[in-house]
Amino acid sequence: MTPPEVTLPVPVVLVDDHHMFRAGVRASLDERVTVVGEAGTVDEAVAVIHELRPPVVLLDVHLPGGTGGGGAEVVRLCADLLSGTRFLALSVSDAAEDVVAVIRSGARGYVTKNIAAHDLSSAVVQVAGGDAVFSPRLAGFVLDAFGTAAGEVSVADDELDRLSRREQEVMRLIARGYSYREVASELFISIKTVETHVSAVLRKLQLSSRYELTRWAAARHIL
Repeated sequence: MTPPEVTLPVPVVLVDDHHMFRAGVRASLDERVTVVGEAGTVDEAVAVIHELRPPVVLLDVHLPGGTGGGGAEVVRLCADLLSGTRFLALSVSDAAEDVVAVIRSGARGYVTKNIAAHDLSSAVVQVAGGDAVFSPRLAGFVLDAFGTAAGEVSVADDELDRLSRREQEVMRLIARGYSYREVASELFISIKTVETHVSAVLRKLQLSSRYELTRWAAARHIL
């Protein structure tokens, strides 16, 4: 499901220090995404991102150059563009410190390099539309790092009561960063049914995006 404000194909700058990997990603992305620029170091990335100002940057977290800050340094050095350019980390690493560092610097999502090509294209489109996207289980690192302190906000039973049991199941998985396809597989329902449940959840909770849903669930400690 494409957010209505996203114009396809989404222009992307691809940043990774391995040329062969960049070639593989470029070949794998579907017609919803087009690679308009590439870089292999921190310095190259900052230069090409400022030149092209793409809606989305696919960014490895471990990069040579700069002062050694890798992908997080790229995001920080492009902070002046964050209102129009969103960063999606794409890395082999699933270490908590890598995930938290790049998200803390301003990236909108983090997926690992074993992600399916179709799901990577979907993640790019979602990030372009303003959503936060995480590979399953990685969202927990972010919630631990940025969530409200335990007990500060209690679960509002009346809010949860607005949701059916199935909607609550879908809500928790979406808030953890699962894609629609992964939710459908986990719950043995169709992707279309997942989309219907997500729309209902957002409407009932008066939220506008998956990113807001993740923050809502994290604040209430119901993941």
